[in-house]
Amino acid sequence: MSIQDRTKAFCERFGLRVPILLAPLAGASAPSLSIAVANAGGLGACGALLMTPAEIGAWTEEVRAASNGAFQLNLWIPDPSPVRDPEREARVREFLATWGPEVSPLAGDATPQDFNAQCRALLDARAPIVSSVMGLYPPDFVATLKSRDIAWFANVSTVAEARAAAAAGADVVIAQGMEAGGHRGCFDASKAEQAMVGLAALVPAVVDAVNVPVVATGGIADGRGVAAALVLGASAAQVGTGFLRAPEARIPLAWAEALAGVAPEETIVSRVFSGRAGRSLATDYVRAATSERAPRPAPYPVQRGLTAAMRAAANKAGDVRRMQAWAGQSAALARAEPAAKILQRIWSDAVALLRL
Repeated sequence: MSIQDRTKAFCERFGLRVPILLAPLAGASAPSLSIAVANAGGLGACGALLMTPAEIGAWTEEVRAASNGAFQLNLWIPDPSPVRDPEREARVREFLATWGPEVSPLAGDATPQDFNAQCRALLDARAPIVSSVMGLYPPDFVATLKSRDIAWFANVSTVAEARAAAAAGADVVIAQGMEAGGHRGCFDASKAEQAMVGLAALVPAVVDAVNVPVVATGGIADGRGVAAALVLGASAAQVGTGFLRAPEARIPLAWAEALAGVAPEETIVSRVFSGRAGRSLATDYVRAATSERAPRPAPYPVQRGLTAAMRAAANKAGDVRRMQAWAGQSAALARAEPAAKILQRIWSDAVALLRL
């Protein structure tokens, strides 16, 4: 199938004018960004990991009321309960106190939202597309999605994960290259740093391994990246960091400004914010926390709870040195423009390169 036929089929199936998806950015999913992307012809997205069922419903209502309703709702598949180590956590708290407020001994007790309640909220929201990351939805939930004609997009980071997703009934596989900003979507959290595959190698391998459409994501922030992904066999491309400087993203100004001019090697994968591997700017805190002198991070979500006070203080002060500033390796390509203009420019540049 030609590139034009693949992208046309994908867009027609999911109600898009442009084969570009907004990445579901947990903690940075302002409704305004999805509204802008959807109305410009792409697919909006909500990373609902941290949201209550009521918040998921409110987000959906706001986006649906102001857009054409093209969006995906994304959830993390829960990890096993973490193994706690009080002595290790005490060392982390002591270290974090040098970067922000004193950390309460109870901070690591933070628990994730109720996953089953969130799944029910996705169904109640009548989202056209539901996506998963860090694993696969349970078979009974997948069956319910299919009975309600809700598409399931499964994020994967390896060929083996892609095969498992397709076998489990995923309608689309989103192949995440190691270049991606934010958390790595590995099914096995312990292997996130070992199984790092670049997008140029991952996409064609996944395309050859599954019989469902493939979306490429990770390090794509301009028309060249989209064109390359489509040439490699993808039916669409997903962009995250490339939209973060748009005013509709509403992230802290210091974070948005820090993305400008960042070289690929000035980002780093670490566990120092949440306990899960994720790519961020290599800020002062990240460098210090990944040094040999620093204590090893606690597991997810304990580490996220421990760093909460520091992250909140950093956001309040506009201090990017301590901020959870997620960034993909193509962060320098992100522009401070309205989201609609970003999407239109990326696609028009890709079309010119591909001569569609």
